[in-house]
Amino acid sequence: MTKERILTDGMIAEIKAFFPRYPSLQAVTLPALHVVHDHLRHVPMQAVVEIAELLELAPAEVQDTLTFYGFFKQDAPHGRVRAWVCRSISCHLRGADELLEHMCHKAGVEPGDTTEDGKLTLEFGECLGACEHAPCMLANDDLHKSVTHEQANQFIESLE
Repeated sequence: MTKERILTDGMIAEIKAFFPRYPSLQAVTLPALHVVHDHLRHVPMQAVVEIAELLELAPAEVQDTLTFYGFFKQDAPHGRVRAWVCRSISCHLRGADELLEHMCHKAGVEPGDTTEDGKLTLEFGECLGACEHAPCMLANDDLHKSVTHEQANQFIESLE
């Protein structure tokens, strides 16, 4: 039984566009994972196999790269908005743990989980580089600085 193909022609073209920019096909592994993750919001095992075929690698080599980085989801897509609450020392000291707990309670999820409607995934993130604005949160590409519980409520309500 043949498994249904995960990589679209467009994804394959995006990955192949990296080939001339890197010294080897293996070096394209991380960009290829990003392409798939950007399109699907996760990288299913079948996509790992297809990336490996495209890059002439063993699937285990692609899987090793995928699992090394905490950024990639594999089991299920993350929410349309993926929010990381920074847990660096500055953010921790300014209430990041309590902020994430508050946000999870408001959204009805545990850290790392996605809301039932698929709108939001809440996670701890490593340093976001905005220590002077602790606690901060990165929601997709938007950095939220000095986040209060009230601002967190407004953020979550804006997704509804």
